[in-house]
Amino acid sequence: MFIAIGVLAVLLAAGIAVYAFWDDLVPRPQAPPALRGSPTPLQGRRVPGFSLPGVVGPGIQARDLLTRRRPVVVKFWGSWSPACIQEYPVLMELQAARVEMWAIAFRDTRTNALDYLERNGNPYARVALDEAGRVASDWGVRSAPSTFLVDGEGIVRWARAGPLTQQIVARELMPMLERYSI
Repeated sequence: MFIAIGVLAVLLAAGIAVYAFWDDLVPRPQAPPALRGSPTPLQGRRVPGFSLPGVVGPGIQARDLLTRRRPVVVKFWGSWSPACIQEYPVLMELQAARVEMWAIAFRDTRTNALDYLERNGNPYARVALDEAGRVASDWGVRSAPSTFLVDGEGIVRWARAGPLTQQIVARELMPMLERYSI
């Protein structure tokens, strides 16, 4: 009986070793790439319908983006996000360069979003609140910050997840803004 248990233990150990070796050889399907640097499902499409209340001033509605006639940068952000704090100096530089940005605070509260803007400055022309994150989900946003360039007809032309840097702004965002400006 002890011999049978010993043989079983050896076979079990050998099976685990073969599985581990085989598992390293078999390619696994890769997760789809993050939005960072890759197209969004909205790329080349009109923004989905939505209406959000304002945190500061008027809210934002899809209709506002569909009838602008000028491109606008739409930021999804949260006062809770360290990456949003990281990119804030770049946003203030964009504001100084007169780049119009609209913001949607998602999975946030009005009080926290307002406190954040009052403490750090407000680079946004309009700020709306998406407390439940439903609009962010419709846009394919998974994390904050996420940035979209919407042309003057409400079509998403560029998107990026993660904090903006001066290099990203210079190499990607500004050329796209120039391309879609009238």
